[in-house]
Amino acid sequence: MKKLDKIQRRKTRVRMKLKKVSPGLPRLSINKSNKHISAQLISSKTGDVIASYHSQVIKEKMPKLKLAKLVGEKIAKMSLKKKVTKVKFDRGSFIYHGCVKAFADAARKAGLNF
Repeated sequence: MKKLDKIQRRKTRVRMKLKKVSPGLPRLSINKSNKHISAQLISSKTGDVIASYHSQVIKEKMPKLKLAKLVGEKIAKMSLKKKVTKVKFDRGSFIYHGCVKAFADAARKAGLNF
């Protein structure tokens, strides 16, 4: 099995699990690259983006784990301002460790529930 096939299967599996659990909740989607990490809070009913944040906004140089924590805190604060406290965490095709785990822990610590 090719690497891209594995990634696509993992992404589909995660998305199908999210559809089964709490269909009315907004989805906190994460995307990461080799340098940056971004997050979006997406309405499950309309598909509109409620809030988004990207690490390119941060001009300081810092390790990826610190970037992930900072993005997690910022997106949590933005969602709390929009009065969204409970979300579904969509990690996409990314394995839950490293930056993804740091992001999720920081978002939970800042007040989001998932």
